[in-house]
Amino acid sequence: MTGSILILLPLQSLDNFALDDIVVSPTEIIIGASILFAIIVSLFVLNLINKRIPSGNGTRPVSDNKSGFFSGFTMRRISRSLGLNHEQSKMLDYIFKSDGVTDPEKSINTPALLDRHFRKSYRIIEHSPGSEKEAQNRLAILFSTRNILENSIIGGITSTQQLKDDISITINTGKEKFYVNVLSNKGDFLVVDAPKTVLGSLIKIPKGTRLTVMFFNRNNKGFSFETRVLGYSSRDGNPILQLAHSHQIRFLSQRRYRRRQTSIACSLHLVYVEGSGKKQRLMVDKRRLQGNIADISVGGCSIKTMAPVQVGARFKIEFSQSEEKVAALGQVLRSNRIGVSTIIHVRFLRVSQKSMNVINAFVYEYGRE
Repeated sequence: MTGSILILLPLQSLDNFALDDIVVSPTEIIIGASILFAIIVSLFVLNLINKRIPSGNGTRPVSDNKSGFFSGFTMRRISRSLGLNHEQSKMLDYIFKSDGVTDPEKSINTPALLDRHFRKSYRIIEHSPGSEKEAQNRLAILFSTRNILENSIIGGITSTQQLKDDISITINTGKEKFYVNVLSNKGDFLVVDAPKTVLGSLIKIPKGTRLTVMFFNRNNKGFSFETRVLGYSSRDGNPILQLAHSHQIRFLSQRRYRRRQTSIACSLHLVYVEGSGKKQRLMVDKRRLQGNIADISVGGCSIKTMAPVQVGARFKIEFSQSEEKVAALGQVLRSNRIGVSTIIHVRFLRVSQKSMNVINAFVYEYGRE
C-alpha cells in the first residue's frame, strides 16, 4: 500500500486483524515520538532532582554536582542587599558552590557555616595551579567579601519573635536607659520586665511611646530595633511591659574588621619623612624596638612595648605568621601606660596584598597555625 506505514501488532493479535487494515499516518507517528521524548526528558529531570536532595544542614559533599541549587536571581538579590561589587558577587557564588550550599541565606546568617565555606575556598585557592599573583588577587577578593559579610551577619535574628527568654535588653527613651529582661516573645507582642527606679518604684512609659532597644548576643555582637509601648499588665503578681514586635533588627557594627586576640613578637622601625615637596620620601630607621602584638585586624593592631612611643609616630611593623613574613606601615593613634609597659594602638597606613591576606587568614583562622 503506497503512502501508508505498516505496524506489526503482537503475534497473538494477528488472527483478528488484517495487516492491510493497520495503518498509521505520519502525523500520528510524530505525536507518538513527541510523547516518548517528553517521557524520557521527564525521567532524566527526576533523576537529577533525586541526586540533588540536600542533607539536613543545607549542604552536600563537594564531590557531587557543583552547579548550585540556588538561582542566579537569588545570588543577585543577596549581593545587592549586601553591597557586593561584581567581583565579590562572583566570589561568593564560587564559595557557595564549592561547598555545595543549598540555602545561601541561612549560611550568610550563620557565622560558623559561613566560615566553613570561606575556609574551604581559601584552601582550594591557596593550592590551585597558577601564578602567585593570581592566587593573591583571588584571596584578596575572598577576604574583602568576607569582611563585608562580617558586618552584615545578624546571627540568624531577623525578628524580635526569635529573641531568647531571659536575654537582657536596654530600653532607650529620651535620655533615660532602662535595663530589663525579656520574659516572652510569644503572641502578638514582646513581654519584658516593667522598668523600675533604683528604689523599686514602677516607671510608667505612656502607651504609644516609641522606643529604641539594644541587646547583645553570646558572641558579643550588638543589635538594635525600634518599637513602641503597647501597654502594661501583670504576671505572677509582677508588673510587665508589652512592646510591639519588630521585624527590622539592625546590626551595630563596632569595628569595621574582625579582630583577634593574640601574642606575636614583632619589631618596630621608626619611619620619618625626608625632603619636601615632590622630593619627599619615607625613610626607615635602622634602629629597632621590640614589642608583642596583643590583638590585630587588617585595619590595625595593639602592641605592648617597653619603650615610650609618641602618639602620631609612624612605624614599619614586622612579624612572622604561618612561616610568612608580614610587614605594614602604621601610625600610633593613642597609647596607654600600664606599669612599666606601654600599649600603643596602631592604624595601618600601608600593607601589601600578600601581607593583608596573611593577616586576614590569621584573624579568621583559615590558614595554618
